[in-house]
Amino acid sequence: MTTKSALSCPRPIKLAAARARVAEFLGSAGEDCARSLRALPDWPKLEAALLGVADQSPFLWGLVRRDPARLLRIREQDPSLALDGALRKLTARHAEDCTEAQAMSQLRKARQETALIVALADLVGDFDVVAATRALSHAADRFVATALRVALRLLGEKLALADREEPEQNCGLVVLALGKHGAAELNYSSDVDLVVFYDSHSRVLGAGPGAKANSLRLTQHLVKLLQERTGDGYVQRVDLRLRPDPGSTAAAVSIDAARHYYETLGQNWERAAMIKARPVAGDLALGFDFLKEMAAFIWRKYFDYATIADIHAMKRQIHAAKGHAEIAVAGHDVKLGRGGIREIEFFVQTQQLIFGGRRKSLRGARTLDMLQQLSADHWITPEAADDLAAAYCYLRAVEHRLQMLNDQQTQRLPEDPEALKHFARFCGYAGAASFSRDLLRHFRAVEKHYARLFEHAPGLDSRAGNLVFVGAGDDPETLETLREMGFRDPALAAETVRGWHFGRRPAVRSARAREALTELVPALLEAFAKSGDADSGMAAFDAALARMPAAAELFILLKSHGAMLQLFADVLGGAPRLAQVIAQSPHVLDVAIDQGVAAAPMDVADFSQRLALFHEGDSGLEAFLDAARIFASEENFMIGLRLFAGLIEPDQAAQAYSALAEAMISTCLARVERDFAPEHGRVRGGRCVVLGLGKLGSREMTATSDLDLVMLYDFDSERPESDGRRPLHATLYYTRLTQRLIVALTAPTRRGKLFEVDMRLRPSGNQGPLATQIASFRSYQAKEAETWELMALTRARPVAGDATLAAEAGSLIAETLYRRRPAPELAKEARHMRGLIAKEKGEDETWNLKLASGGLLDIEFIAQFLALAHGADAPALRSTSTAEILCAAADARVLEADTAEILLNALALYANVTQWLRLALDPHADPRHAAEGVKRRIAAATGLPDFTFLERELAATRKEVRRVFTRILAKG
Repeated sequence: MTTKSALSCPRPIKLAAARARVAEFLGSAGEDCARSLRALPDWPKLEAALLGVADQSPFLWGLVRRDPARLLRIREQDPSLALDGALRKLTARHAEDCTEAQAMSQLRKARQETALIVALADLVGDFDVVAATRALSHAADRFVATALRVALRLLGEKLALADREEPEQNCGLVVLALGKHGAAELNYSSDVDLVVFYDSHSRVLGAGPGAKANSLRLTQHLVKLLQERTGDGYVQRVDLRLRPDPGSTAAAVSIDAARHYYETLGQNWERAAMIKARPVAGDLALGFDFLKEMAAFIWRKYFDYATIADIHAMKRQIHAAKGHAEIAVAGHDVKLGRGGIREIEFFVQTQQLIFGGRRKSLRGARTLDMLQQLSADHWITPEAADDLAAAYCYLRAVEHRLQMLNDQQTQRLPEDPEALKHFARFCGYAGAASFSRDLLRHFRAVEKHYARLFEHAPGLDSRAGNLVFVGAGDDPETLETLREMGFRDPALAAETVRGWHFGRRPAVRSARAREALTELVPALLEAFAKSGDADSGMAAFDAALARMPAAAELFILLKSHGAMLQLFADVLGGAPRLAQVIAQSPHVLDVAIDQGVAAAPMDVADFSQRLALFHEGDSGLEAFLDAARIFASEENFMIGLRLFAGLIEPDQAAQAYSALAEAMISTCLARVERDFAPEHGRVRGGRCVVLGLGKLGSREMTATSDLDLVMLYDFDSERPESDGRRPLHATLYYTRLTQRLIVALTAPTRRGKLFEVDMRLRPSGNQGPLATQIASFRSYQAKEAETWELMALTRARPVAGDATLAAEAGSLIAETLYRRRPAPELAKEARHMRGLIAKEKGEDETWNLKLASGGLLDIEFIAQFLALAHGADAPALRSTSTAEILCAAADARVLEADTAEILLNALALYANVTQWLRLALDPHADPRHAAEGVKRRIAAATGLPDFTFLERELAATRKEVRRVFTRILAKG
């Protein structure tokens, strides 16, 4: 079985111009370098290759011209030795003093040299396809391993590294290469399919913020080191989407969660992908152990003929979606097109999945090796093996030539006849005719053998033809189709759809809605099937229809956008509360496909700027309130969607929700002040500021948090009245202004409401005035405020209003809070207040993560106690953030480091789960009764394999936190 490429050295189109460029290059290289190049034994072949490169490959010619000495160095030795030399330079980047910038530069220069070595070895015939793909894969291994080592070193202070010289040893994180990289078959300009797994119990990763956070940071840094473009280019494009359930998992997945996913949810295409999996960086032993465990998932004991139809359906969908159903040359995709590389790979992988469970010899990763083994074991004919191997080598060689031109990941042949002719010459042909002849011969050989493999296979891709919901009874073929699509209860699914057609839900009672639904149902069911939990998606959609007065607009929108439909189905199965937002306001889906909004920053300034552009400055108050609600709804939805998709972490979502709320308060305050002035004028010397407390103050808001606010004001006591046509005394003026602000934030309009507002944390609570003069605020805090009010004040910060008064209020709060006070008395009062809350509201409901014994409130009380007790002497404790206070307390040695770690881990767990609960479910819903898709996503957000594990983890955490709470507040 040959592996040689049929392609020869490129032939220039414009020979004279190419010769002039090569001559100019040699002239600029210097006399000694040029003489040495011409003296090379293979100079004639190299010169021919350089002529072709100078004529047609801007990318390679740029590498040649950039460094003549490099060209001489790599061609003076065997290409394999030259490659080893280029990669050996990366070792220096492992030094402890290596900066990120240095590492990025060296990685990119090594990649440039690798690209030149392999390309020239290919063009002059030193490397066949196998040697070229092995070399590219070997280089990618080194790039990934080096990047991870650098990332580990740079994060080293936050990790408990066992060996700083070799930080990846037992680090608890492994990078698996899949696809062509994993099989050591990487093409010339390819992305690399990587999956990052970590051990959630790793001592190394468990330091600092914990294994999940550290693993995610390492993965993000790894991708940056490899993928970010600099002046030196890039190293590898990275694709992390082959990890388990990429739509709902973070970039790094815990081993436990991955194991559980593959055991319970793994699909056939994932089995095929895992055939090629190979540990390439990090804790390699961890990776090999994991793959050993995965053998039972990949390799079934019995012949698995059902897999044939499943993979065939995938391939048919590729043809239908990409327009590659016919064999052609011009514009044909040599990878995905009919008769292309993907069909050869599918041919091999399918038979590996079918027979590999019993034949260990068929468990290899490389396509050519497995073709040979399939022939040797008599599963395919020698003719099929030879034809497919020859086609594979030829098409891979063509693919490499396509990518050498401009370093682009393309497999599509030129459509323009002249461009096709030029490319044929770059492949060594005299013209397009002979090139097309060879291409078609290989395409047709592949198609012939591929078609024979599937000629008797049942098709699973014609599902729409078996979806019949007319009549009162069940159609047997429809039930079978639904079962194959993944519905656990196909009869219930069929009955539900029939109910829609019968108009049993208010939203589908109009003829227009039912007509739109009839066309939507097949795609909708397919989307539910792809969401991972078809039954939950169906149930959530049905529940949404029951609450909606009309749905025609939503149906038409979903029918028009396939990607939007799939997104909606995923959200239905995993976050029904978020789906209800879509059902009530379908327009929020518009922002989901608006790349500008989806990628927009999420800080206060950017939210404020976008809101200003969103509404017209001269619009009436009602229009402003509607616009504000639409804007907040869309932005709140996008924050949740980013969290749902794993694009941001829960703590980032909390910051974003808080920033959005701050921007809305500030904008609404400015608007009500503007509208108040024409009638009542302004108070001379008057200033006001809004304080945010609670989760707004600590920047820990969720999708459904309310706002704890306090309004402070000040004025010139000698001129207390406003200057409008209906003047008001400053006290009344700011009271009414506060009332208007509350209305602007809370009043329901046709576009809903913004927030619930709670003003009970103002001085004297509900018995006090809505707005408080700052002098009264100072007096109250100094003379009347109880300990629980001071604890609440630790999370107060200005969020809107006059900057000078905000600064005064901040100073006043600090003076009030951070003075020396007896810790035992403070602890006693904190314990007493916690007991009163438990008595009044209970603390036995385990899923009330705030109020439960050992829950979030216990941690907040500990942090607030520490801030009040020690903030006078330790300024770092003067923070509104619970996590920052705990970290500062540990640094100041007023809290043991191991105790701080317990509390910080518990805080992160509670906060993560709370974010997902508020995203996915209504505020008072019991997660124990939620759909399995919701439970799975909530568990995945914490890095735990399933909901049962999560409940156990929460129970153990609550017990530990209550123990710490009792100990700290007992001694003060």
